[in-house]
This record gives sequence, structure tokens and C-alpha cells, in this order.
Amino acid sequence: MPVAGDYECFSDDWRRTSPDLVLFLPKEPPHFVEAVDHILVDVTPGGDLLAVWTYGARPDASDQTVLYARSEDGGRTWTDPGQFDPPGPQYGQVACFGFPVISRTGRIYVFYNKATAAGTNYTTSFLRCSYSDDDGRSWVPGNVDIPYRRSLLSHPDPSVGTNALVWQKPIRDARDRLLVGYTEWSSLAAGRPLVVRKPDGTAKIFNSECRCGFMRFDNIDEGPEPRDVQITWLPDGNELISVPITTDPDAPADLSFCQEPAVALLPDDRLFTVMRTRNGQIWYTVSDDHGHSWRPTEMLRYSDGASPLENPVSPTPLFRLRDGRYLQFLQNHDGWGHGAAGPTDSTRTRRPQFISVGEFRPAAHQPIWFSEPKFLFDTDGVGVPPFYRPWLSMYASLTEHNGERVLWYSDRKMFGLGRFITDEILAGMTVPS
Repeated sequence: MPVAGDYECFSDDWRRTSPDLVLFLPKEPPHFVEAVDHILVDVTPGGDLLAVWTYGARPDASDQTVLYARSEDGGRTWTDPGQFDPPGPQYGQVACFGFPVISRTGRIYVFYNKATAAGTNYTTSFLRCSYSDDDGRSWVPGNVDIPYRRSLLSHPDPSVGTNALVWQKPIRDARDRLLVGYTEWSSLAAGRPLVVRKPDGTAKIFNSECRCGFMRFDNIDEGPEPRDVQITWLPDGNELISVPITTDPDAPADLSFCQEPAVALLPDDRLFTVMRTRNGQIWYTVSDDHGHSWRPTEMLRYSDGASPLENPVSPTPLFRLRDGRYLQFLQNHDGWGHGAAGPTDSTRTRRPQFISVGEFRPAAHQPIWFSEPKFLFDTDGVGVPPFYRPWLSMYASLTEHNGERVLWYSDRKMFGLGRFITDEILAGMTVPS
């Protein structure tokens, strides 16, 4: 396998996870938690690679933006990054969390959050987009702001944006429509139960509630102008997918914590999605009507009745491979290791990185069963400046292109890297039958 070459960078520690490819390295010490994050790489209609990611270098997040780059050689070299949307005149009017949507016409859209400078800064947003008709080489501003749909978690004032973000590339559903998941957090003004009075009179404060939904791009394959893009919000109604908090007896029964749905199409045309939770496990649900409704959520297990796939509050990407198998990425512990104070202690819990192979089991209750996980890489508990966080946050994507299967990931939210997921890595990862 080729080895990543020498790059000018403030730290040589980007080599710690043994990457095969380098997408982006900052040349100065970054100073923000989203320094290099949400790395989504896709294959362009012309057969090249397009990468989109969030970048910020200031501690106050005032310069946060969405960058893009192209590669014509399978990710060995990349163009200098371009920027979609510079920060606005007001503090907090930043762009972040971009994701590519590729039309059958060849037009490429990149949607991203544009923060309103209200609420919780960069998650109180609407969707903005730019589009390209030359395979991602140049971009046209969409000049339209698309609101996220309103739900029971939304601020009662419709002029205040929704606290939401998309973290993965879309997939195609059984009717060949592009579908992508998103997370919504509750607004403090929504009146959801955040403070609970205990029997002894003391108060317990819960963080903002979060639930999951989906957006389907109904006419994107016609190549419409951004103002004419038609979106269906799923599931139907305003009840998003929820997961109860099982690790805290004081949590209200209707309080949900689930984030970052990773969705995959099953061979029988159902949709299968996994989510991170604060329960110490990955949870999942299934839809048999193209996302309009979903089964009650459950812990994800290696097979029916087996032990759960353990994971703290850390991204859990799931990808369907061309050969019909699935790849599930996980931390393989419930959040109490590495000196952490529980699943929500993300600085310590988001390591090491494991991978599990999944296969479809049509007669099973849980339709994908998984192999025992295999260790992939780790930071060895070593952080990099300025925050020295040792985490591996898999805001990652996967490409299968020209015979190469690549995981594109952010190492400690500082380095944009690629790792080949070879047949040799997956060999011997047997799924229960």
C-alpha cells in the first residue's frame, strides 16, 4: 500500500493512526474544536473525488466555514481548498457541516448549515447550498435559504432556526431517491423537560434533548435550481425518532437522546438506521415504508439475543458495500474506559477505533447481524495542541472507487486522512448465521 508522504504541518503526529492517504493538514495550530471535521468524500460524475469538510481556526468559531477540494488520482493529491461561504458580518453567522448531493444530471449540490447568529450559534441554522455544473471545479451560490422542518423540539418562533445538522452523505432508497439523516436538538424555549426535581428536593439538569429525522430530495435528479429543490421530511408528522435514556433513573420517560443517524438500504427495500446514544450502546430502527414510519428503537446486537454493540457518545457510521456487506464503525466499549467519566465524556471515550462486518439476515428480527469487532487504529491516548484531546471522532465517509475502498476520517479533529479498508483487513470477520 502507498504510504502518505511528507507534508508541512505544525505536528508530525498525524502519522499516529498510520494513514495511507492525506487529504488536508493545517499548517498552523488550529484553535477550535471543529478544526478539521465532518469529512465527506464522494465520487464525482466525471470519476474524480470531491471532498467537503468543516474547518475553523479561531477559538470563538467566528471563522468557521465549509471547504472543498478535488482529487484526480484517487486521493493521492488534492487541490488547494476552496471555500463555499465566508462568515457573515454578525458574530455567529458561520457556515458548517456541508454534505454533497449528486444529481443524475451531473449537477453537484453541496448543502450546508448557515448559522443565524441566534440560539446555540452554529447549530441554530437553515440550509444553504452551492452547485457545480463542471464536476466540482467551480461553484455557483444557490441564493436560497431552506429551513429545516419544525418539530416539537423547535423554538416556538418560526423565525428562529432549527438546531439541526446533517453528518453523512445521502444514500438512495428503494425508489432511487436520495435520502439523508439529520439530528435535531431541542430549543430551550420549546418547553421540553430539562430540569427534573428529585424526591429530596434537589434539581437535576439534563442537556438538550435530541432526536433524529431524515430529508429526502424528491426532484434533485432533475437538476433543479436550488430554490426549486423539493424536500420531504421524514418520518411523517412532527414526532422524530427517539431513544430513551436508560442509564439515568432520573431521566423522564419521554426524554430522548439519539444523534447522527447512519442509514443503509436493505436488500428487501427496507431502510435500516443506527444512532449514537448516551446509553453505552448503538441503537437502531427499521422502516418498511421508505422512512415514513419506523419501528420502536432498540439496542443494536451482534445477532438476535446476543450482546449489544457498545459505544459511547461517539459517531457510529454504517456503510453498505458494493458486495452487499455492511461496515459498522464503533469504539467497542460503553464509555467507562480510558479514565472516562461515562458515555458522554467524549474527550476520553472516542477511542480506540474498531470495525465490524455486517450481513443481511432476512428472517431475523434485527435484519443485519455483525461479526466480532476488529481493532483498526488508535491515538494511543495522545492529543495534539492546542487542546490535546486524544479522541477519534468518526465524522467519516467511505468511497469505493477504481478498486479501492477508503475510509476518509478526521484524526483528533485536526487532520484529514484516508485509510484503505482492504479485503485483507476484512478477511476472517465471520458474521453469525
